Amino acid sequence: MSKWVYTFGDGSADGDASMRNLLGGKGANLAEMSNLGLPVPPGFSITTEVCTYYYANNQTYPADLKEQVEAAVIRMGRLMDAKLGDPERPLLVSVRSGARVSMPGMMDTVLNLGLTPETVEGVIKLTNNPRFAWDSYRRFVQMYSNVVLGMEHADFEEILDHAKEAKGVELDTDLDAGDLKTVTAKFKELVQKKLGKPFPDTVEEQLWGGIGAVFSSWMCTRAQTYRRLNKIPGDWGTAVNVQAMVFGNRGDTSATGVAFTRDPGNGEKYLYGEYLINAQGEDVVAGIRTPQPITKLVRERQGGKKPSMEEAMPNMYKELLGIGQKLENHFKEMQDVEFTIQEGKLWMLQCRAGKRTAKAALKVAIDLVSEGLIDKKTAVQRVDPAALDQLLHPTLDPKAPKLKFSTGLAASPGAAIGEIVFTADEAEKLTNEGHDVILVRQETSPEDIHGMHAAKGILTARGGMTSHAAVVARGMGRPCVAGAGSIRIDYDAKCMAVGDKMLKQGDVITIDGSAGVVYQGRVPMQKPELTGDFNTLMNWADEVRELKVYTNADTPTDARTARSFGAQGIGLCRTEHMFFDGDRIVAVRQMILSETVEERERALAKLLPMQRGDFEEIFRVMDGLPVIIRLLDPPLHEFLPHKEEEYAAVAKSADLSVAKLKQKANQLHEMNPMLGHRGCRLGITFPEITAMQARAILEAALNVEAEGKKVIAEIMIPVVAWKQELDFAKDVIETVAQQVKKERGKLPQYKIGTMIELPRAALRAGDLAQTAEFFSFGTNDLTQTTCGISRDDAGPFLTEYQMKGLLMRDPFVTIDRDGVGELIKIAAERGRKTRSDLDVGICGEHGGDPDSIALCHEVGLNYVSCSPFRVPVARLAAAQAALKKVERDV
Repeated sequence: MSKWVYTFGDGSADGDASMRNLLGGKGANLAEMSNLGLPVPPGFSITTEVCTYYYANNQTYPADLKEQVEAAVIRMGRLMDAKLGDPERPLLVSVRSGARVSMPGMMDTVLNLGLTPETVEGVIKLTNNPRFAWDSYRRFVQMYSNVVLGMEHADFEEILDHAKEAKGVELDTDLDAGDLKTVTAKFKELVQKKLGKPFPDTVEEQLWGGIGAVFSSWMCTRAQTYRRLNKIPGDWGTAVNVQAMVFGNRGDTSATGVAFTRDPGNGEKYLYGEYLINAQGEDVVAGIRTPQPITKLVRERQGGKKPSMEEAMPNMYKELLGIGQKLENHFKEMQDVEFTIQEGKLWMLQCRAGKRTAKAALKVAIDLVSEGLIDKKTAVQRVDPAALDQLLHPTLDPKAPKLKFSTGLAASPGAAIGEIVFTADEAEKLTNEGHDVILVRQETSPEDIHGMHAAKGILTARGGMTSHAAVVARGMGRPCVAGAGSIRIDYDAKCMAVGDKMLKQGDVITIDGSAGVVYQGRVPMQKPELTGDFNTLMNWADEVRELKVYTNADTPTDARTARSFGAQGIGLCRTEHMFFDGDRIVAVRQMILSETVEERERALAKLLPMQRGDFEEIFRVMDGLPVIIRLLDPPLHEFLPHKEEEYAAVAKSADLSVAKLKQKANQLHEMNPMLGHRGCRLGITFPEITAMQARAILEAALNVEAEGKKVIAEIMIPVVAWKQELDFAKDVIETVAQQVKKERGKLPQYKIGTMIELPRAALRAGDLAQTAEFFSFGTNDLTQTTCGISRDDAGPFLTEYQMKGLLMRDPFVTIDRDGVGELIKIAAERGRKTRSDLDVGICGEHGGDPDSIALCHEVGLNYVSCSPFRVPVARLAAAQAALKKVERDV
């Protein structure tokens, strides 16, 4: 008999925190808190293996599951001195999801399960509180009907709103027991009318309906979207946690809340969170009511008037503070906890590692080292490299003029500028069309996840610091202003207003998630200052990483930015990007349109000093660090005009007729230029191009060396398939080098290598290494040529692949391990077998992706190269890859 159910509560549990894969994160931590002796309402977890079974067997359960669930329900009732379905001492339960990693709000929950016309009377007798009983019942009917029966939440809200209007009140809490009894009856009438069957009034049907809804929600659209965005495998499944209900809506000595043991926005050490008196947990996170801060400090910072929990419930606050510290010390990590106070007794409902911003993650990791809870290596592993992106981009210029539109809560730091949109679908659509957007909602819900991911920032009119919008935005690294209560949103008219100020969809706003302010129009940005905690963690990372981190930089500005972020060289300098400015494009076009070698050389002679000057500036910035320069790569037709109005100007500058120019453009047109006359093939057809670029590089290096700086120049030949191509190009470069040496009396330090971006090159790497002194994998093109997919056209169907579970990750974001990754491994091994000191790295966009960096470390590459703003991400990811390898070796 398999064990499908694990119990917890009453100071003991069947499981513990190490069983996360089986019990899910929530179940494992509930078990751990129980074992620690904390006040946890008893319950049980149905394992993730049941979820796997459920989907593998046509949404059915193992034969022996029911018996184990019944036994666990009896145990739970015994501990609570109650029984599910008993009209005298009814037990009420919650049914929640629990994946092995936190997926906040993505799956379904049912609260107050076990209420029926009989048991609600029992609750009234036990509590002597009819309002509480009927409030709980109406909540249960509404939630169960939505989550399990599939009805629209808004239909029930409409009934509730009518009840408040009829009584002339604004808040749910202003409705008395009689009002709520009537509302509940209308809810049930609506179910009968819409579904043609009554609302279930047997607790067994309710329980298995709730369990089935949670398992089914594992595959709902929002959960699949969240897993795809966060790279969570679909076959992990979710556990189901059934737990005895405790109630925060039993009057003024009851409350519910969410707390972090440190501020998730900046990492400061104090109890941070929100609570509501006489409420249930969904009220806090759903933005239905505006909660109050837990601490007096935060209340004063926000300018709030209503008392914090520290002030209103000082004894409960002290107990919660102590439990939070105990959990931090035990897990050696910042915690996010959910709690309920029922008539003066504190109950812990959940704990987990708290989601936080990158700024907070850095501070928390470093502070935990200072406090002796973790070591430096653990701190390096605690910070998500991708999250560093939040710190590396500009913030609002404090001196710039600003036109304030509204204020709210500083829910997720950072600043964003974009066009207003009011739906998640519109946010995704416009982002795909190249727009920057700010998603504006009354409050967000899990169904908005795709739009939140697409948007540059998020603004909500309702909700607090622990609302769905705030928590998800922080996890995604999106700036968010929440609870901007002065804003009135009209979805139908697609506009929002504050007083007589109105903005409509498409208008541009700027939000400052660090200050909680919304501005009209664009506000200028300023560069970030990376000091303190950032530098400390980066230095710790550099102590353990083995991969070097280079940058892709085509300009001195890019090079300076990358050096400020810790780049150790340039892994890709694209020379074609230098050809598009002003006079240069004219000379390039003259070169392309030339009919003879002599004409081409005259045009190239105009480009030589320009290109040499570019290289001089970059060499000065890098001063002794390697600079890998890729020779001209793209097809020549990219430099010719594409619009009718441009032809006349180009024809005039080239002393050609428009007809002749168009004829030349047609000659250069290729059906598939990606695989056409480009890269080393241009240098073979027109070796004078290679010669000019080689001379520009070598002379620039000598000129900068004459200034007293050190130069390490590496010349990279692109799109090589055969060794003969590489040999031809190298001969041209070496011939120029000898000419330069004869003219200048010496040569700079330089290497000649190749870019591996074709499968044939990877497979014949042993041959290429006879000529090449270094390899650099162009993983963008290597992915295209290996998978037969154009990265410019693949977005729509690759997203479909991911949604249907055919691909876990976009191969243009994370290296395809089994295909492209295998070619990289083969090429590195074969190249080094020929040339033992061969330097090998990658320079595609994968160089800034943490998972791809881990593969590069495993394969034993020397370096990765990425865009300047990704350099810190790569430094940290390389350190984590090294530490994980040590763990595996041990």
